[in-house]
Amino acid sequence: MRAGRSSFVRGRLLVVVLALLGLQLGSLVAPAYACGCGAMVPDAQRHVTVDREMSVVRFDGRQEQIVMRLTVTGDSRKAAWIMPVPHRATVKLGDSELFGLLDDAVAPEHRTRHHFWPDSGDWPFAGDGDTADAPRAGATAPSVDVVGRERLGPFDVARLTATDSGALGDWLAENGFSLPARLDKALQPYVDQGWEYVAIRLAPEQDDAPLGGTLDPLHLTFASDEPVYPMRLSRLARTPQSLGLYVLAAHRMEPGSSIGGDAPRITYAGRIAALPGPLAGLTADGTDFLTAIDQEFPQPSRISGDHRLRRTATDATYRQVIYSDRLLMAGPVPAWLLTVLAVLAAALTVLALRVRAHRRRPVLPPPPVHAPPPIG
Repeated sequence: MRAGRSSFVRGRLLVVVLALLGLQLGSLVAPAYACGCGAMVPDAQRHVTVDREMSVVRFDGRQEQIVMRLTVTGDSRKAAWIMPVPHRATVKLGDSELFGLLDDAVAPEHRTRHHFWPDSGDWPFAGDGDTADAPRAGATAPSVDVVGRERLGPFDVARLTATDSGALGDWLAENGFSLPARLDKALQPYVDQGWEYVAIRLAPEQDDAPLGGTLDPLHLTFASDEPVYPMRLSRLARTPQSLGLYVLAAHRMEPGSSIGGDAPRITYAGRIAALPGPLAGLTADGTDFLTAIDQEFPQPSRISGDHRLRRTATDATYRQVIYSDRLLMAGPVPAWLLTVLAVLAAALTVLALRVRAHRRRPVLPPPPVHAPPPIG
């Protein structure tokens, strides 16, 4: 009986181990079809992951510019990245310095605030008293038309029009990539709207090295009646997505809706001073109001469309403030301790004065006792 039960337990354990091994192997070869701004298609049986995506949107009322920089990891030696755009786009390499300038512009303000009574991190509850808080066509026309192709640094960039998403898949296949069925279906709304595509072949400088690290930024420019940030393809992602967006326009901007994610959060809003370098061109002609937006997508499958950005009711400014909490001190001594000692000293003084006054009070003799009158 014991032998049978032991065999049963070993069998169950083997099934669990094999299942976990299968899941692990599956995760190693599962491709990442989506990032916040487009679709990433790796080699067959390879994977590539976008660890971080930074994007800048600049809109002047007639034209939109998007500058994006991707940080990727994986074992794929090449990948294709597809970005849908509403009108024909020009593409050039962006300037990496731009993101550092914007990070500095929206950096939170640090302030110190003091509290009187000791907190959990202050003496006598902790050692050092430091409790700083530290606070994404017609039948005869070709179904895919390559309207431009160029080599930009490590990128092979093709600008395409497509009358059906299947034809786009054929182009990818001709260039060594396989269009997943889920991505084919997700691209169909853009085909229906007559959008075009920027298809980019990503390859490391060394042919035998996998893609990795922070890639050079790409700068797209296209005509647009309204600022839009393509997000629909992100619904294919299998893990939660995070969007960080810098928007440069004449006024404060916001997403028209949450499109299936958490409520967008404004982390900075305000006009920025004219700075030399890559930021100067993006803030010219009155597009100097910067809005920084963060948003989380815990369930990417709920993403319902693209971000349509709109002007807010007012141009109210906002900067995130990070507070460092400090215990109020009087020199090297906590103020609360001095106050407590002062109150105790005052109480002891009052008590001592009362005792002293009581001791100095004269003692009155007892009243005389009169003898009772005689009887009879």
